[in-house]
Amino acid sequence: MASDELASKLTRRLQIEDGTEDAVAVDEAEENGEDEKSTTANADNELGAKLLRRGQLNEGVGQHQQPSDRVYNPNTEFKEFSRKQIKDMEKMFKQYDAGKDGFIDLMELKLMMEKLEAPQTHLGLKNMIKEVDEDLDNKLSFREFLLIFRKAAAGELVEGSGLQVLATLSEIDVSTEGVKGAKSFFEAKVQAISESNRFEAEIRQEQEEKKKELEEKKQRKAAFKELKSAFK
Repeated sequence: MASDELASKLTRRLQIEDGTEDAVAVDEAEENGEDEKSTTANADNELGAKLLRRGQLNEGVGQHQQPSDRVYNPNTEFKEFSRKQIKDMEKMFKQYDAGKDGFIDLMELKLMMEKLEAPQTHLGLKNMIKEVDEDLDNKLSFREFLLIFRKAAAGELVEGSGLQVLATLSEIDVSTEGVKGAKSFFEAKVQAISESNRFEAEIRQEQEEKKKELEEKKQRKAAFKELKSAFK
């Protein structure tokens, strides 16, 4: 096969030299061949870079760069907290997320601690982020922010540390124990069922509150309409 292809190319080259064949096709083929070589070279370079980075990570030289905006449901992942507690934490997170990018960076954390009247040193702030920064992007996602309160509820934060101070001054009660605090398997089962019922009760309560708000709004609108018609 290789010899036939070579013979065909030689024949074509002779025809071009004799003026009986257009040379464009050959030039294009050669140009395409150069493009393919260039593409292959780029792919090899990219693969080489990835292998080099993998080697650095294995040796502990490089750092993992993973996206911080992990998709998850906080109500199912952080079952030890009620929906209200998580909403309170989300409200606090958004309050200090000055950039509105879904993260609290070093400067935003600095302002947060100053607002809580517990300013930290630059190194202290970096250590606060490092303690819960699972994706090593040097900033806090909402999930990592929730980890602070999980650690606080579990008593895993060092007394007097920046994160412990943050959790204490946040005015968010995280003293409730999750299934981990149950003394036995059966108690854990009962508590899990209780939490499920509580979760459903909270949803029903929210629905009732929304229904009540809509009804009150409807009544106010009707009263305004009646008052307006009285002046006509």
